[in-house]
Amino acid sequence: MGTWNKPPNKSPWDKGTPPPDIDELLSNLQDKFKIGLPKKGGLSLIIVLAIVLWLATGIFIIDPEEQGVIKRFGEITDVVGPGPHYHLPSPIETVQIAPVTAIRRLEIGFRTIQIGPPAKYRRVLKESLMLTGDENIIDVQFIVQYRISDLENYLYTLTNPDETVKSAAESAMREVVGDTSVTKALTVGKGIIEDSTASLLQQTMNSYYSGIKIENVKLQDVHPPDEVKDAFKDVVSAREDREKMINDAEGYRNNLVPKARGEAAQLINNAKAYAKEKVLVATGESERFNLVYEEYNKAKDITRERIMLETMASVLPKVNKVIADKKLGGNMLPFLPLNQVINQPNK
Repeated sequence: MGTWNKPPNKSPWDKGTPPPDIDELLSNLQDKFKIGLPKKGGLSLIIVLAIVLWLATGIFIIDPEEQGVIKRFGEITDVVGPGPHYHLPSPIETVQIAPVTAIRRLEIGFRTIQIGPPAKYRRVLKESLMLTGDENIIDVQFIVQYRISDLENYLYTLTNPDETVKSAAESAMREVVGDTSVTKALTVGKGIIEDSTASLLQQTMNSYYSGIKIENVKLQDVHPPDEVKDAFKDVVSAREDREKMINDAEGYRNNLVPKARGEAAQLINNAKAYAKEKVLVATGESERFNLVYEEYNKAKDITRERIMLETMASVLPKVNKVIADKKLGGNMLPFLPLNQVINQPNK
């Protein structure tokens, strides 16, 4: 079997044909396409124009709600705000722009299928079912809203910021719900759960140097699992009735106690006034007696006579009187008190 030998490489000009003249080729192309290129310095002009266009690619504008991170050979050199800016053209420098004022929204425990109206949702039980502090299971669906506070950390510290926030929020909610009773979680404790979860989530994001500011955490829906929902409704209804009765009793007490206290205060004030009046009257009588006694010592007969007359003047008007001259003696007719007989009630 024969061996195939590869022929040696040959130049097309090995047969003696001279190589084409570059200036002649350019002249032919110019004539063919009517391109008005200068014969001398044309290549230099093209190169200069290309460099100018390449340098112009570094001009960029950032919108008011955005920020940009400039990197030089992959290393961050600057973070710029809104307005026109310039960076060295790629691949020397590059810029990455992202909105920093926009509020980002994460749904945990559910997903919005259709905005509506009416809105439609899909439940995600592996995220929403949680254990309360008194060992009851509840279904918690909530929303986390956040924004970028540090663009550099947001872009280059976290690999997947949305997934990180979602996992941290779910963990924070489970921790807070785990310290809350099922009654508070379903009724009056929702606001406390939201605030505590937002605070704990912000602490976690700060520890990651994530560049994320948690705006708020809002509970979308909190209810017991479907299997025991009716029983929980009965329990909640009974507790609401109990609270209503307690509030009614508190209201009755708040109405009755001040009224009783007012009446007691009035009685006390009346008693104090009566005591003060009696003390003042007794003091006046004693002073009057002392003054009379002093006058009595000065003129005992006259004072005794005056006291007797004053006493008779105060006593006689209150009794029926018959005044007869003792000179009449036995000639006085018997006296019949007709007025007493007339005023005497019938028996």
